[in-house]
Order: sequence, then structure tokens, then C-alpha cells
Amino acid sequence: MAFDIDRYTKQSEGVEWGDLDLDVFDEQPLDEPTLRTLRYMCDVEYHTVCYLRDLLTTPSHKEPEVGAFMTMWNREEFWHGEALAAVLAKHDITVDYDVLKARRVKLGWKDRLDPIKQSLLGNVVGHDFVAVHMTYGAANEYSANAAYHRLAKMVTHPVLTPLLKRIAIQESKHIAFYATQARKRLEASKKARVITRFVMSKVWQPVGSGINSDDEVTHVMTHLFQGPDGRKLIRDLDTKISALPGLEGLKIVERSMDNRGVPA
Repeated sequence: MAFDIDRYTKQSEGVEWGDLDLDVFDEQPLDEPTLRTLRYMCDVEYHTVCYLRDLLTTPSHKEPEVGAFMTMWNREEFWHGEALAAVLAKHDITVDYDVLKARRVKLGWKDRLDPIKQSLLGNVVGHDFVAVHMTYGAANEYSANAAYHRLAKMVTHPVLTPLLKRIAIQESKHIAFYATQARKRLEASKKARVITRFVMSKVWQPVGSGINSDDEVTHVMTHLFQGPDGRKLIRDLDTKISALPGLEGLKIVERSMDNRGVPA
């Protein structure tokens, strides 16, 4: 089923959490591993504006549907960050733009060079870069959706669980756009399939890898995806990603988790 971009842009809104009583956290606080994972998720959501900035230097910004989606996607991800930041604040953990700015300063030249690298890659690959962008986005959103559902099931908290499920619902809409666009563009171009397969097999890493230390990425991935249930989720993700044209047989998520020592 085709993704209705007009309907999506008209109906896009912030994740609803005003009806959730955050004071419940005073009596039922979250444990340290969960808070650490939420902090990671919050950082990722707040950094969406940086991903958008980088992609505005590539051929993707010339695509009307992609541009419209990216605008709404950026807003919705920001609101996810706001909701998660409110939960963290109830545990005396502050995440705001001063923290975000400090993280970006720490990234230094890497952050400054990212838009340049994206622009150069986009110019070299040409229009087929959009297929790479859409496929990468689909893989990231599949992963984010699985992470939110997984954490919601793990904590079974009267406030956090419904919030995470609401965020996951919006992530499902993002999946629908990215996957629809990726499939269409990969089906249309052999060059796009070859380049995208190369990028996904050689470059893809879990969301947040570029803004967090390797130790932090490994900790969060282990917390969310260790054990038999986690391994099943990992393989389900690979099944969805490898169902896209030209990506048959890829196991990028399982490979990444194995490289990080996430126990099965």
C-alpha cells in the first residue's frame, strides 16, 4: 500500500503524554539500566536535527515527498526527545539543548565534516543516493521501533510502558515511509541496489553509534537485545531489512550485535 504523504503531513502531531501522571515515578522510580537506556534514546531523538542537516546537502532534499516527510519526521522525533527528557527529569537527569550542544562540541571536526561527506557521497552516487538514504532510514526505524517495544515489555511500568508504545506507533509510520520509498527506488535501479547493498553491509551500525561511545552503544544494545528473546528480535529485524530488493541474505543487525559481544 502506497504511503499517503499528504495525509501524513496533515495529521502529524507530537506524541501525546500530557495525560500521563509523571508523579508516579516518585513512588515507582526506574532502575539505573533503564534510565541509562532512556538517556541514550533521548540523545538519539534530539540529534535527529543533525541527521536532517546532513541530508539537506544530498540529492534527497530535491525530492518533494522526501522533503515533506523529513520536515514532519524531524518534528516528531524532537517531540519524542521532549517526552523522554521529561521522564529523565523526574529522576534528576537533565537533558536539554545545552547538553546537546556540549555533546556536539565534543564531536568536534567529525560533526563539522559529516555534512561535507554526505554531500560528496551524494554527488558521486547521484540520484541513486536517495535509495541509500531511504534504506538506511528504514533499517534505523525498524531498529528504533523494536527497541521501544522491547523496553516497554521489559519495564511494565504504568507510565513509561504506555509512553514507549505511543512513541513506537509513530516510529511505525516512519518505517512505512522509508520502506515504501526504499522498495520503489531499489526496484527501479540496479545501480541503486548495488550501492545500497555495499553501504548497508559495510557502513550500517546501530542508531546512536555516531554520537555515543562504543561502550555506551554496547551497553544499551546488550540491555535491550541479549538473550533468546532479544536474538529473535535481531533476526526479525534482519528478515525485514533483507526483504528489500537487492539486500537478500544480509544480516547487518546480527553481525553488529555479534561484533559487540551481545550474548544470544
